[in-house]
Amino acid sequence: MEAQTLYLNKKAPSKSANVTGWVITALCVLFLLFDAIMKIIKNVYSMEGSAKLGIPAEQVQGIGLVLLIATIIYAIPRTAILGAILISCYLGGAVAIMTRVHEPYYFPIVFGILIWVSLFLRIPALRALFPVQGNQQ
Repeated sequence: MEAQTLYLNKKAPSKSANVTGWVITALCVLFLLFDAIMKIIKNVYSMEGSAKLGIPAEQVQGIGLVLLIATIIYAIPRTAILGAILISCYLGGAVAIMTRVHEPYYFPIVFGILIWVSLFLRIPALRALFPVQGNQQ
């Protein structure tokens, strides 16, 4: 009930914040869908990249399916927060794997930030939970 009260008492995002949030969401969804589908169809470049990271070939499709499901959940407005949590878990695994093989891991971190920024810009309840104070004079 308290979360619903927070949502109802918080004003809607500005038009520019809402549009920016949706643009970031669309770009993230497109990239994630592309990555998931390439893993599911066992694209040669996806398989080579996964092998370089030490992921067995027989597990690549399963990883792609997990990413596809999380992305679909993130793309649906009513379940976007759950999808963002699942994608954050996925990206945390990517950071762990890339750290283990001494590869740069900034991309999954930046991508995870973009996932949450897009929701922060669109969803008043998130702004209520994590208020960012502006210059109040």
